[in-house]
Formats: sequence, C-alpha cells, structure tokens
Amino acid sequence: MRNDRPNVVVFFTDQQRWDTAGVHGNPLDLMPNFDRIAKSGTHVHQSITCQPVCGPARSCLQTGLYATTTGCFRNGIPLPEDSKTLAHYFGESGYHTGYIGKWHLADTGPGAVPEENRFGYQYWLASNVLEFTSDAYDTVMYDNDNQPVKLPGYRVDAQTDAAIRYIDTHQDDPFFLFLSYLEPHHQNHLDDYPPPDGYRERYTAKWIPPDLAALGGSTHQHLAGYYGMVKRLDEAFGRLLDTLKSLGLAENTIVLFTSDHACHFKTRNSEYKRACHDSAVRVPTALQGGCFVGGGEIQELVSLIDLPPTLLDAAGISVPEQMQGRSILPLIQGQRENWPKEAFIQISESHVGRAIRTTKWKYSVRAPERHGGRDAGSDLYVEEFLYDLEADPYELRNLIEAESHAEVCQQLRQRLIKRMVEAGETAPAIETATKQASGQRRVSLE
Repeated sequence: MRNDRPNVVVFFTDQQRWDTAGVHGNPLDLMPNFDRIAKSGTHVHQSITCQPVCGPARSCLQTGLYATTTGCFRNGIPLPEDSKTLAHYFGESGYHTGYIGKWHLADTGPGAVPEENRFGYQYWLASNVLEFTSDAYDTVMYDNDNQPVKLPGYRVDAQTDAAIRYIDTHQDDPFFLFLSYLEPHHQNHLDDYPPPDGYRERYTAKWIPPDLAALGGSTHQHLAGYYGMVKRLDEAFGRLLDTLKSLGLAENTIVLFTSDHACHFKTRNSEYKRACHDSAVRVPTALQGGCFVGGGEIQELVSLIDLPPTLLDAAGISVPEQMQGRSILPLIQGQRENWPKEAFIQISESHVGRAIRTTKWKYSVRAPERHGGRDAGSDLYVEEFLYDLEADPYELRNLIEAESHAEVCQQLRQRLIKRMVEAGETAPAIETATKQASGQRRVSLE
C-alpha cells in the first residue's frame, strides 16, 4: 500500500527566460503544458534567481543557502563536505531520492561524480558538467557505478525517458526526483542553441522580446534555436505529467517547474547571464499537485532560495532553521504579512555585484576593485543601475544618474544593505552615482 506522503519531482531547466511562457505574454505557444499547470496549480508570477550563474544557483537550490554562505559563489567550487541538501532531508524522512542530468557542484571533472559528492541522492544518472559530456544527439551520463551510459534520442528526450523509467520503478515508494536539464543552455563548444531537427525553422523570424529587439546581441543568430529547445522541453514536461497521470500518481505528486537563471543573448555583457537584469534573473516557475492545486497566481516576489523550504514544507518535512529562504505555502493560504518586498540577488564571475528587485524597481551595485571569479563579496560597491520596472519593464533606460530619482536610490540602498546583512554579509559602503538634473519630478517608492 502506498504511503500517503506526496512524491516530489523537480523539473529544472537551464538558462530559461520567464517570457518563453504564454502566461508571461509569449505568443508562440512554446509552453502549453507549463501554461496549463500555471493556471490549474500555483503560478509564481515574479520568480527571481538569487544567483544568475549555473553552479552557484544550483548550490542555493540544493541547500536553501545563499552562495556566499556555502562558499559556492562561482562555477567550479564544490559543495562543502558537510552540506545538507534536499536529498538528505527527503531521505531522512523515508523518501527514495534520485538525480538525473546536470550536477555542476563537484570538482572531479566534467563526467562521473563520486558517491561522496552526490550528497544524499541514492539513484544517480548524471554528469557533473553535462555540456562537456554530451551534445544534442549524443547524451552520455554516468550511473551509480560511475560507468558511462549513452542514452538514445535528442538529449531532452533521453533524460525524460530516464526519468519516466525511474518513476515507473518507484511507484510504491515516496520519491524525490530531481531532473536537471541542460536545455535551453547553449552548447559550449559550438556557441549555439541546438534544438531538435526541424525545430529551429519553426521559430525563425518570429516574435522577439522587446529588450532583445532593441539591443540585438546574438538574438538573430540564436533565438530560433533557443525557442526550439524550449518547445521540446515543454513537450517533455507534458510526457512527464502524462506518466504521473497514467500511473495514478498525479494527485499525490508535487511537480515544480523552474530554472536556474535566464538568458540575455549577449545584450548586457559579452555572454548570456551574470547580470542583474530580468533577462538574466527572472525565470518561469509553477507548481502542481498536492497543496498546490488551485493555488492561483502569486504576485509576491519569490526567490530561488525560497523553493527548497517550500518543497520540504509541502511534503510535511520540518524546514531547517539554517535555510535562508522561506516557504511560499503561507502565500497560497493568503498569509502575506512579513513577506519580503524585494528579491535579493548576488552576482559573481563577470563581476562582484549585488541587486534587489521590487515590483517597481531594480537597483544594482558593482564592486570596483574586486574580481568576480576570485572574490565572493566586497566592503565597497558603486551604484550602477536603477530601472523603473512599471514604466520600463525590459530595462532599457538606466535612471541611476537621474537627480529626480536620488531619493529612490537612497531608500533602495538601505534596503539592499539590509538584505545583504540578513544573508550573512557584512554591511558595505555604497558610493552614489553622480546625479544629473533631468527636469523630471521627484518620485517615491510607492
């Protein structure tokens, strides 16, 4: 007889923009399965990563701790040996735990991950850096015995097939499955976004998000392939949902769809992420099953750091006190008091930066004398960006030097410092940008 504890599946994509979803205004019907659960389940309308780069974001989602807390502030830094992950917490509560796909939290090379670096996952079919052990039609991952396994089909389908096999063989267990895709991340050795055959052609010369249309970057070279990858991911998501339904597991399985960060197509710096802009930090997030059925649309800002405590809470597992996010279940229940009014973002590798995003404002600072790949933080930052997201949702007009917005900057500066201290950082000094008169009236945070 099945245990009544809900199963949990995390469907985790890599480098996916929020506006690939129809519920966020994309007109191309790329994600009908995601859109469906966003409407019938719980949709996190403003979902913001706390670290717009692969390894650090994964460290946050696995541990519920900021990257500066674990020390995994850039790619290539492994999880500390004493880390406790979601797999540990679910495993200690009687769940079978499985991991399929990209790990990016070991320093043992791109392929096999030794058991001691899997942090509680019992079933293992993964590569540490999947982009270096696979290609679109050449998927190689490593099993529990560290043996290479070549899987047939397009990479998204190969991973999904493996996930379906895992679910089918663990029907009678409460299970926690973390399914980590590489798509729609670029294929590094090609600097391209290779979709399934025939999918690039579907989306050539189609709708372009306003920021990409205005700023260019690599958009015209890469967007059609990127959209094709997103389409195939959503088709795979539909297959996963069909599997749960056919096995009678849909009602008692919580499914989370989210991504580590987004993609700005070389419009904000010389590559695709590591920026404070929504094109790098805002991702699609929705949940279904269990307590998330009919949860509606959450308008509050939700950070990636809030998802680990949310999953534990939804499964009836006590949320560890050391986790630095908070469960969104109270929001679903209408309890909105004391929820943070901003999302906090740490930026590394490209530079050392910090930012907050409110429903109206984006405020970001940069450390002038720190190296993003060497330094986790700084005691000195300089104001760099201010955007009015209501008037300028695609962040095309930087207001950081506008004298009319000096008071807004002052208030946001204090809020950013407060969030940095709450995350365990030392309160820094922040130098103000030179303000210039613009002839605009003064504005407030309201």
